[in-house]
Amino acid sequence: MAGRVAIITGGARGIGFACVQRFLDDGYRVMLADRDEYAGQEAINTLDMPESRLAFLHCDVADRLSVHNLVAETLSAFNQIDVLINNAGIVARGGALDVSEADFDRVLAVNLRGAFLVSRAVARHMVETLDKADDRSGLRLPNYNIINISSINAKVAIADNLAYNVSKGGMNQLTRSMALELAPKAIRVNAIGPGSVRTDMLASVVDDEDAMGKIYSRTPLGRIAQPSEIASVAAFLAGDDASYVTGEIIYVDGGRLALNYVMPPRTGAGS
Repeated sequence: MAGRVAIITGGARGIGFACVQRFLDDGYRVMLADRDEYAGQEAINTLDMPESRLAFLHCDVADRLSVHNLVAETLSAFNQIDVLINNAGIVARGGALDVSEADFDRVLAVNLRGAFLVSRAVARHMVETLDKADDRSGLRLPNYNIINISSINAKVAIADNLAYNVSKGGMNQLTRSMALELAPKAIRVNAIGPGSVRTDMLASVVDDEDAMGKIYSRTPLGRIAQPSEIASVAAFLAGDDASYVTGEIIYVDGGRLALNYVMPPRTGAGS
């Protein structure tokens, strides 16, 4: 994958940061986009890669002009875009009876509108590039991919997480709709639906024995995932081995969605 370019939103932490690491390891050049400028610069310092391989840009994916700037700056830095990973996401607790309208709008603006805006901007560039390509030359066309980080909460629900559930359900339909639209251009669009992953979103419960017991009870593999395990699926979807995969949502959940009950308590279960 040497020479290919990936944009990864929400790339400063968690799954996004793991994707940045994995794609750099695989030879990509990466534009790390994040709304948190301090965390973004910290990630850049941690990775310690030359500017020819890695760049950071402050970006609010919910803002159209910020997204336009992201695409323009990526092209200025690397001259192409081959892969987009829509990972930026936020959570606001609350169910239908108590979540505020402001929180509901804020979550959908980042998680769903943001994924739409960045996907549209990148897809337009990809289509324009492909339309300019001379397919009579015999040259292999680029392997273009859009990968959305969804959630198992697009398929199942948590009562006090309404806005997040809705945003991820919408992301799955965004994935399918764009996959159908872009298939004639051979641009693949897929999503990954993680289960419980050791990220900041789960930080509040990892030291709570009762809360972790509940997570283990609904997870047949008996542990939570590492962000690198989600990144490895993203790397697969972006690669040639997934060349016939589009419009799919791959759930990486330790068996949770296959479970119609709860697992028996485990003694000394790994984390």
